[in-house]
Amino acid sequence: MIHSHSPVAYSPSIPASRACPSRYFRIVDIFSMTMKLLEIKDELTHLTLAPELGASIVNWTVRGSGQPLLRHADAQALNTGLPGKLGCFPLVPWSNRIAEGGFDCPDGWLALAPNSLTDPLPIHGSAWQQPWQVVSQSADEVVLQLDSTTPFAYRARQRFHLSEGRLSIQLRVTHLAESAAWHGLGLHPYFPRTANTRLQARAEQVWLSDASKLPTRLVALPAQWDFQQSNALPETLVDNGFCQWNGHCLIQQPDLGYELECQAIGSDYYLLYCPAGLNFFCIEPVSHPVNAHHLPGRPGLRLLEQGQSTQLSFTLHYRALSAGTPNN
Repeated sequence: MIHSHSPVAYSPSIPASRACPSRYFRIVDIFSMTMKLLEIKDELTHLTLAPELGASIVNWTVRGSGQPLLRHADAQALNTGLPGKLGCFPLVPWSNRIAEGGFDCPDGWLALAPNSLTDPLPIHGSAWQQPWQVVSQSADEVVLQLDSTTPFAYRARQRFHLSEGRLSIQLRVTHLAESAAWHGLGLHPYFPRTANTRLQARAEQVWLSDASKLPTRLVALPAQWDFQQSNALPETLVDNGFCQWNGHCLIQQPDLGYELECQAIGSDYYLLYCPAGLNFFCIEPVSHPVNAHHLPGRPGLRLLEQGQSTQLSFTLHYRALSAGTPNN
């Protein structure tokens, strides 16, 4: 995984027209940039989105207290223009790294160029580096869309919905090119991390990786990476893909007074990134392992013909913890 994303060429722009009423937008002056952010709310939480920055979530917070439920992004983070500095961004039409400069499709080799200044391999697809359009918005729901021609023609849609402390994200991709191509999906959320943050996310195996962060072999879960039951996050670096996941995830934040009960559909894998000594971590629901385009059988990828689609969803349910809730 890469976690200080730096697109090679990305310049946010503000489209001249939008598909939803302007009253839903809040104009935010961020140093030298003026960016339109979208806001939706439910009874408990407040979501801010940046369509022009790869349809990223900027912040998701508790309305009563302002408590961040994703890693907090301030004006300085927004001003970088980097989705990897915000709360969450979409992975379309693949997740993570691809080796060998591209991959085979039925009609031949699809060459890919590196798309980040901080990684030599193409990473996370192309949707996170392009501005998305607003399809619709209400008080508690936003639908965003991207029509992309890179690295082939596809249409991506994200639907964000809030209800009673539940954030539901639906991510869908439709293949538009005449020639079929392999597709994968994922989401890249960043969560706060304190000394007592705990995680439960049941998986059966984990991929070990080489120096370039590409998977080498599947092994049984080491004790410190075993999240079958609620477990503390490791103090040492984790940057690995976990397999045979049931899609359920529990993130306990006793120091911050809440927990998130999460459920992914269309994701048999998750990527876990725990950088040592930093105040965030990532658990990313994805449809396929890292470099699946070059693994036997292309696990988790979908070969889509023109007009065919695949999708992934992720629901995060905020629950406040009562005083005195134990850490385990």
